[in-house]
Amino acid sequence: MNAQDAFRVKVTGHGKPMILIPGLSSSGEVWDTTVARYKDRFECHVLTLAGFAGVPRIEAPMLEKVREGIAEYVKKNKLVKPVIVGHSLGGTLALDLASRYPDLPGRIVIVDSYPFLMGVMGDDITPAKARENAAQMRKYMGAQTQEAYERFVKSGVSTRSMVTKESDFDRITAWGLTTDRTAATDAMVELFSMDLREDIAKIQCPVQVMATYIGYPGATRASVEAGLKQQYAKVEKADLQVSDRAHHFIMWDDPDWMFANLDRFLK
Repeated sequence: MNAQDAFRVKVTGHGKPMILIPGLSSSGEVWDTTVARYKDRFECHVLTLAGFAGVPRIEAPMLEKVREGIAEYVKKNKLVKPVIVGHSLGGTLALDLASRYPDLPGRIVIVDSYPFLMGVMGDDITPAKARENAAQMRKYMGAQTQEAYERFVKSGVSTRSMVTKESDFDRITAWGLTTDRTAATDAMVELFSMDLREDIAKIQCPVQVMATYIGYPGATRASVEAGLKQQYAKVEKADLQVSDRAHHFIMWDDPDWMFANLDRFLK
């Protein structure tokens, strides 16, 4: 498989390399405001992953292929110590990449993501239970018709609480409707089966994590801070920050806060 099969790339700007990875079913356009801010200082390599937002899908295991594709892309294009920024699923991919190839990134920025995403659902969720839940998810999603999938995307059951503005909800809905449902299923099942809490001990570069609790049922600032400390305990150089305003798409909901943190971290 060619690295380029695993994602599409749009390169903007000049300077040090920065790779930006979007989340589940998202287009790389989610990073437009981030690129606008940093393109005069960074060469921004914005990915849209295979199967998402109109890009042709690849066969599973999807996230493993994307991870290896990014590593190959960095080496082939001689990108020296790139900053790797990932949102949601993209954040977990960034952690996986930096754990597998610790010499590759210069810095990592994680926007609302965790090494063990299913662990956020409750203290009683073990890796075995997470894999069991993921298998049930594959069974359910695999049985969906295209029509049922599109109804689910339009309903906003899983996405409406991720953004504040209606226009942003419309945007992620449009991306969801042009996402291949098999790719979405593969990505979700693989993401919910991952537990990188031990692997991230191998990360050698500084890591910034920006998280939020807004829009998550039952979550509080204190519970999110505790979860971040627990899940990122093995990362030696972790800068953990929590927004009091943003829903999941922090770059849209609280850009001033996000960019202030990012500016400080990238200095």
